[in-house]
Amino acid sequence: MIRKIILIISLLGLSDATYLLIIKLTSNKALCVPGLGDCWSVNTSAYSEWNGIPISVFGMLAYLSIIAILLLYKRSEFIKTFSAIFVLGISLIGFIFSIYLTYLQFAVIKAICPFCIISAITMTTVFVLSIINFIKNQNSIDAFDN
Repeated sequence: MIRKIILIISLLGLSDATYLLIIKLTSNKALCVPGLGDCWSVNTSAYSEWNGIPISVFGMLAYLSIIAILLLYKRSEFIKTFSAIFVLGISLIGFIFSIYLTYLQFAVIKAICPFCIISAITMTTVFVLSIINFIKNQNSIDAFDN
């Protein structure tokens, strides 16, 4: 059950990160919903890229990795054995990075992007669920045995 919930939340996170990338690549300010925060200021800030790569690409890669692990975990003994720790590790990195990005929005950029907050919430939720799953199944051969 936890695997399905993490999968659904990761699909939501992937959709959100993809939307942020579309905004970034098209430079279409209209895609930032007027009156709903200031996604434009955040998505065009100096912090919206790392080495020329939009930050949303990293979010997409994290969510895609989690989704791939969850969809393929029964097809490979290696992935099956380590899927819980992989999802936990990826979501931990995403969670820490989300804290940093949220800090930048509030303290440095002084603008709030609602789509970025959604991504932070989805990654935090995946992280919390992956902790619960890891603790619940740490003695089980099947990493998502619930």
